[in-house]
Parts: sequence; C-alpha cells; structure tokens
Amino acid sequence: MKLTKQLSDRLKEVFLEGKWVAGTNFKDEISDLDWEHANTKIGPLNSIADLTFHIHYYIAGVLKVLEGGPLDIKDKYSFDAPPIYSSQDWKNLIDRFCRDSEKVVNMIENIPEKMFTNTFVDQKYGSYHRNIDVLIEHGYYHLGQIILIKKLIRDRDQDN
Repeated sequence: MKLTKQLSDRLKEVFLEGKWVAGTNFKDEISDLDWEHANTKIGPLNSIADLTFHIHYYIAGVLKVLEGGPLDIKDKYSFDAPPIYSSQDWKNLIDRFCRDSEKVVNMIENIPEKMFTNTFVDQKYGSYHRNIDVLIEHGYYHLGQIILIKKLIRDRDQDN
C-alpha cells in the first residue's frame, strides 16, 4: 500500500470514520453531544468544544499549507476558541471540523509520494511525513481526552 493511502487512511480513522484503534473517532464522539455538554468544564480540564476547536485549528493550518498557503498558525492561539452560545454554533464547529478533515484526508491521499520527505514549510518543522504523523498522534491524544470527559459528564449527569 502506498504511503499516501496509509496516512490518509490513518487520518480518516482518527477524525472521521474509524473504529479500529480507539473503537471510535472524533466525528462520532462530538456529533452526539449537545452544545451545553460540549461546553461543560470538569475541574481544570478543557471542554470538548475547546478540544474540538484546538484539533481543528491544526487541521486547518496543515490544510492551508497543503493548498499552497503559508503556515500561519501559532500554538499560543490554538485554544482561543470563540464561545459556543447555541446548538448552531456547535453544529458549525462540527461541520468545519468534518469538512476540513475530509479535505486533508483527500489531499494527503493524492499528493505525490516524494513530497513526504520534503521540508514542511521550515526545517524546524521537519518533513511532511512527520507533520502528518504528528497530526494523527495529536488527534488520538485529544480523542482520548474527549472520551474520558464525556464519561465524566455522563457519570455526573446520572448522579444528579
């Protein structure tokens, strides 16, 4: 199997439709939440809405580079999520997340294989391959958090 297909499949697995590694994916975990639960803070943990924005921030940044634009995202802004005041706000974030995830998956599947060894924007960021791997690993890290936060929210709701 080509590297492009392997990486795009892994991205699809974590963000859109997989079940193999974690038994779930981002889309499934965020799509069944209402906006109030998505905004719920448990102690010092980030809300699910904040984590969804955070992961989307990086997906959108990588997408922009793949489309030929600059890398203009900064870690310090990756949690600067706009407030979610309604179910429509939450739906809009989910829709952007899914749409941009699909675009990244499709672009990765179709870029030339030799591009994966090229420098990603600047030498300090390593190769395209490394950055796609990091996007996948970072996605699983925060997917795990979302799963645990949802469990805590549901357990709290059952106790009330």
